[in-house]
Amino acid sequence: MSKKRALISVTDKTGVVEFAKELSKLGYEIVSTGNTYKVIKEEVEDAIQIDEVTNFPEMLGGRVKTLHPMIHGGILYKRNDEGHVSTIEEHGIEPIDIVVVNLYDFEGTLKAGKPHDEMIENIDIGGPSMIRSAAKNYKDVLVVVDIKDYGMIVEKLKNDEITLEDREKLAYKAFAITGRYDSLISNYFAERVGDRYPEIMNMSFQKEKELRYGENAHQRGFLYSESSSKNPILEFEQLHGKAVSYNNLNDLSGCLEMMREFKDDKQILSVAVKHANPCGVALGKTPKEAFQKCFDADPVSIFGGIVGITSKVDLATAEKLHDIFLEIVVAYDYEPEALELICQKKNLRVLKINEPKESKQHFEMKYLDGKLLVQDRNEALFEKQEVVTKVKPTKAELRDMEFAMKIAKHLKSNAISVVKNGQTLAVGMGQTSRIWALKNALENNKDKDFTGAVLASDAFFPFDDCVTLAHEYGISAVVQPGGSIKDEDSIEACDRFGMSMVFTGTRHFKH
Repeated sequence: MSKKRALISVTDKTGVVEFAKELSKLGYEIVSTGNTYKVIKEEVEDAIQIDEVTNFPEMLGGRVKTLHPMIHGGILYKRNDEGHVSTIEEHGIEPIDIVVVNLYDFEGTLKAGKPHDEMIENIDIGGPSMIRSAAKNYKDVLVVVDIKDYGMIVEKLKNDEITLEDREKLAYKAFAITGRYDSLISNYFAERVGDRYPEIMNMSFQKEKELRYGENAHQRGFLYSESSSKNPILEFEQLHGKAVSYNNLNDLSGCLEMMREFKDDKQILSVAVKHANPCGVALGKTPKEAFQKCFDADPVSIFGGIVGITSKVDLATAEKLHDIFLEIVVAYDYEPEALELICQKKNLRVLKINEPKESKQHFEMKYLDGKLLVQDRNEALFEKQEVVTKVKPTKAELRDMEFAMKIAKHLKSNAISVVKNGQTLAVGMGQTSRIWALKNALENNKDKDFTGAVLASDAFFPFDDCVTLAHEYGISAVVQPGGSIKDEDSIEACDRFGMSMVFTGTRHFKH
């Protein structure tokens, strides 16, 4: 019973030969499986195959090789339990002191979109079983699931410095790995059988990096990625500038969601975002025109914000961007001269994204201290376009109504957007009263000409006060969901002022 054994069975063989050699030098007999044995045997001559331990061949195409009492008995028995020790000796089971396993690459197979039969064969059974056995018996068995731990473990074994805390940390990592693995498989089957909102929602996130801080300097911040996510919106290539922060990423998400909203528009969109809310939005035939209209929409709030452009940035646009202080510029690409000019600003983060695709994630969520709110993504815009006034909107006003509602949809409620000719003139958001949102929007832009503009509201008007105020500023058309018990008051006000109003039947609260 004095022989030391290490069982090694890995899919990712990076560094495993050197690790096995070091363990062998430390007196461990190396037991291995299949292809792992083949690569180790070249350097560790006395390594043995698993079937020499089990006295049973690998079978069913490798599906069964480590699921055997000679393996799990050697891992699971408690060294300080006389009954366990007696049982092990009675059955001639040798102890296994180190278990080194990484799993079949189910995640890589999933990301590659392989067919179902191949997905099934990449579900590891023996690997998770050995990991869990070793992690359960961590006081006696070292469980190694991370290639990055190989060097640390060798050094500590050499110096006899493996502590109980080390063992617990390795066990914790092992259970985290198997839990994540099962989560990926569970979510794959949930999608396959069409269970959009399963009774048990398993989600797994991998830490990408620690951020400089969170929303505020005294808060820590981190970025995690969900492995099973498809077409995640925060996929970008950073071409220049400081590392993105927690607030940058939150604001960038708002910017990219707006860009995705207009992905099918024939014109180029430019959007400026501040504190995750769009503050200026405009359409143009060229990137320069789109950005100039976006800037003119709110030249104050754009300061220190994010600008997104749904095209390649040319030199003329870059010259405009270069003149103002921005945190981030994000676009589909940059002409070489444009990129060179923009990158003269040392701290400006310059990002490149692919043209946005439809989100494959059908839900969104909000974590509330131990509870999780989950809902469908807000992918609708209008349920209907019902003209409820005597005056009908013009074709230009109908286009602006759609444009305005797409913007209101991405503003924090209560939300108001006022637009004209594919450009925001004013936005109001985050107020506890709808009239306050409208007053803020209009009164902060008194210098602008609102004649013939369109007003969009994310929810119905409880009173006719918003219509009255809009009329005072020259706004000629309104689009809103409708549904208030006092809808008639707003309709009558529009008729009295010669304004048009369209009901959409779709509310767009965003909290």
